[in-house]
Amino acid sequence: MAKVLVAGVGMIPFAKPGNSAPYDEMGAAAGALALKDAGIDYGHVRQAYAGYVYGDSTCGQKALYRLGMTGIPVVNVNNNCSTGSTALFLARQAVASGAADCVLALGFEQMKPGALGSVFTDRTSPFEDFDKVTDDLVGMPEIPLALRYFGGAGLSHMKKYGTKLETFARIRAKASRHAKNNPLALFRQEVSVDDVMNAQMIWPGVMTRLMACPPTCGAAAALLVSEAFAKRHGLRTDVEIAAQAMTTDYPSTFEARDMMQVVGADMSRTAADQVYEQAGIGPQDVDVVELHDCFAQNELITYEALGLCPLGEAEGFVESGGNTYGGRVVTNPSGGLLSKGHPLGATGLAQCYELTHQLRGTADARQVEGARVALQHNLGLGGACVVTLYRQA
Repeated sequence: MAKVLVAGVGMIPFAKPGNSAPYDEMGAAAGALALKDAGIDYGHVRQAYAGYVYGDSTCGQKALYRLGMTGIPVVNVNNNCSTGSTALFLARQAVASGAADCVLALGFEQMKPGALGSVFTDRTSPFEDFDKVTDDLVGMPEIPLALRYFGGAGLSHMKKYGTKLETFARIRAKASRHAKNNPLALFRQEVSVDDVMNAQMIWPGVMTRLMACPPTCGAAAALLVSEAFAKRHGLRTDVEIAAQAMTTDYPSTFEARDMMQVVGADMSRTAADQVYEQAGIGPQDVDVVELHDCFAQNELITYEALGLCPLGEAEGFVESGGNTYGGRVVTNPSGGLLSKGHPLGATGLAQCYELTHQLRGTADARQVEGARVALQHNLGLGGACVVTLYRQA
């Protein structure tokens, strides 16, 4: 398998629904930025993978045709909230296998305000089985589905380990401290733990509004190349995708009767274990992490799934400051989904953008000192999880 390098990354500022350009303009802008960052033109790209969730078929072509109509394969990808990293996964496979030596992964999303919901209501929902288990375990059918899932997972952790609601508020406050240094983030205002706790309670005792990420529009992209291609064209070779894994649901998702499993804890844990084994390292070797904090509750659960702390010890990890600068490992220096925003198709590639700059040492005020190994976690219910490990090459 060929070594896969991140030659270029691009990202546009994330925006509230209604305040962004159309999806095709956003996608083309992010793609152009990745090409400019790499120092190469679109004519060198041999394949492209375009990720989005809310859109008609071939939106990827509409966005990429703005960069050029070169006849290359363009594959449209939809894997719920892990769409962007699924596009990255496919692009990496193409380069690693030798199928193509220069591949663009692009993600974009033009979202509407409000909670996520189904578009096609005249057919079986892919969440049918998830809803049945959630109805049994937590009820609350009046609450939007995403809040039921992840709020239920947080409640499971609270009941099992005695985790306090304030701990989730600490995670949200940490996200805001990081995001204030990110000019591309949607929310850059710092909030305190008290601010989070005093926000509107959308599930009494379980979740406040500030613990949930906002619907967001945006786009991001990454150009992946083989080492031989990079050397042939004089491109940078300093960031490598050292390992990557994608998992989907296991029987435990439903059989464990635990909302933490319903929202993908086993998918995350297994993908992370596979990545550590491929790379020949452990979680203790990771310097910086971008993980899928669609809710503060999911960030806490994911600490344990990725092995950043032992099972049941996430609260102590948070209270000790182990998840931020000066602690064990910096998580979501970008501000994460909670503050940076969550344009579904773009999220995984925005994580790639952040971690690439961290390993280059070009993350400005967000820079994690001495970062050499970076871990990315992107989760989509229904379900798929992609974990990617980057290393200074």
